[in-house]
Amino acid sequence: MKYYVVDAFTSVAFGGNPAGVVLLDGDFPSEKLMQQVAAEYRYSETAFVQQNGEKEFTVRYFTPAGEVDLCGHATIATFGVLWKEGIIAAGSRCMNHTLAGDLLIEAGEQVMMQMAPPRVLDVVVDVARLYPIMQGSQAEPQAPSMACEVVSTGLPDIIMPVTDRAALDALRPDMDALAAYSKELDVVGVHAFAMSDDGYTAHVRNFAPRYGVPEESATGTANAALTHYLCRHGHVKEGQQCRYLQGEAMSRPSVITTSVRGGGSIWVGGESFIIASGDLLV
Repeated sequence: MKYYVVDAFTSVAFGGNPAGVVLLDGDFPSEKLMQQVAAEYRYSETAFVQQNGEKEFTVRYFTPAGEVDLCGHATIATFGVLWKEGIIAAGSRCMNHTLAGDLLIEAGEQVMMQMAPPRVLDVVVDVARLYPIMQGSQAEPQAPSMACEVVSTGLPDIIMPVTDRAALDALRPDMDALAAYSKELDVVGVHAFAMSDDGYTAHVRNFAPRYGVPEESATGTANAALTHYLCRHGHVKEGQQCRYLQGEAMSRPSVITTSVRGGGSIWVGGESFIIASGDLLV
């Protein structure tokens, strides 16, 4: 098995969000082994990639704590590797089979992926409880029409608006309390955002301690969910492209691009940089 360490949502080393990518020679190994590899790498996600056809792949994603249905930045990393290694050609449209469903991928220097159909879950978020957990009790939603909601484009996250970048920067979550509340609502975590007028649609931060990830520097699925949320609230229109800046608090700035295509389909993309590769000897 060939492994790679890849920074996703960046064009330079040590930016973006690192992920492990393992290209399999055949069938998937045992879940125990994949979990052990992910725990050894200690990246927020490691992708295990099985090739089914010329442009068809099955990808499974493991955090250090367990398997998840989908991971946006690890998908960008995976198909960036497949393109850079010449396994797929630039401009190829590929099929990615995941536990969250079958997703189309557009390969090239910037990988774009079609997310699962967006859904707003019927989950009530207790704002009076959530904001103190996030240590942002002073940061109220920007407007009554922008409440906290649970949105999924493959993975459910609490979309949490705050008033401005200062409020976003000030968030210092109680990780144990947030992990417990995330488990109670059965969500991955919280995706907090502040709208922006500096060339980005919004500045964002993502917290998922339930899955062993205190903060993540780039999150494709959550930014896709945020794009759908902003569409619902009239801030983004079909055909529009969004750019989100994430990872600033971690000194790993990441640029995540999303677009809303026909029928409200959400696509997420970015560049990637391979920083290491080798053979996995297990």
